[in-house]
Amino acid sequence: MKWMLVVLVGGMTPVNTDLVFDKFADCLAAEEQMRKHYTDAFEVWDRWAAANIERRREYSKMRDLQAKRLLSNIGTCVPHAGGDTIAPQQPIN
Repeated sequence: MKWMLVVLVGGMTPVNTDLVFDKFADCLAAEEQMRKHYTDAFEVWDRWAAANIERRREYSKMRDLQAKRLLSNIGTCVPHAGGDTIAPQQPIN
């Protein structure tokens, strides 16, 4: 069985990545790597914001929004049928 990585943007909206893996473990590793990239991007933004946003209250609000935007995207591995799609049978009337 093959596995496809799907990203849930905002934790809800599924986005197909077209990344297909032969092993479930490889798909999970890709999801973990994706999550690390989001975390790294947030940390870079946070360092920049802490140095450049003068008002603490603005920084706090922007940090919360940025965290929701980046860190609420999650990946999940779903079974993938490959290119072997079967046409649905039509009922005979």
